Amino acid sequence: MKNQTFGFFKAILFKALLIAGFMAGGTTTFAQISSSATTQTPPVGTTKEWGVVDGISLIGLVQGPSAAVADLQVVCVFEYTEGDIFNAPPALPAAVNGLVHLNEALKGQFTEIRKTGKFDGHFLETFLITPDKKVLGAKKLLLIGLGNRNDFNEDMMVAVGEIAAREALKLGVTTFAFASDLKDAGIDSKTAVVSGNLVKGIINEYRIQNSLKTQKLAQFKKLKKVYLLAGPSFFETAGGGIKDVIATFSN
Repeated sequence: MKNQTFGFFKAILFKALLIAGFMAGGTTTFAQISSSATTQTPPVGTTKEWGVVDGISLIGLVQGPSAAVADLQVVCVFEYTEGDIFNAPPALPAAVNGLVHLNEALKGQFTEIRKTGKFDGHFLETFLITPDKKVLGAKKLLLIGLGNRNDFNEDMMVAVGEIAAREALKLGVTTFAFASDLKDAGIDSKTAVVSGNLVKGIINEYRIQNSLKTQKLAQFKKLKKVYLLAGPSFFETAGGGIKDVIATFSN
């Protein structure tokens, strides 16, 4: 009887602690249940070189497009719909939404440029912004259109990567950061496929331009580093897709 009573009170105590954990935001409970998931999530600022192709270091970076330091920041943008980056869900919450942070850094001009039709966001349309120093981590910002969000598929990212590399070389930069920002915009895409296709496009275009350069038909600075931005939860998944594509160029 004493053992049964003790077991009864033990069960009540466990439930009370469990409820308290959820009331505190669930962090204590989840840390106990899945501590490995917590420790495996990389913090903001984490970098990892996924590989090198043709002298270009392909680096994963946990950072938003407003803060990443590079000569050029490339951001993907869909055609404008009212509140598209702010309505969460499907967009990511403002606290972790890179496009919202970018809009804040530009004092709302990111949304204004799109809303007023200065940049329509049609597929592969480009728009260059050169803000004052210290507004962004990068010196320049290049927007690349993805078209209608309902027409998106992961294969489109090959062409987007090609345009990103081509424009980067035209601008004479040696480093650029790339943020697809698909999930920020509310698109549930396959992270590994998107990242891999992006790298495929970048390397394909770089090789084309190098071929033209050997024939004295192009002039540009050597591209040294490409930073591929990803949120903490998608960092390793994106890296897996990138490494798979790097392996195909190495063979």
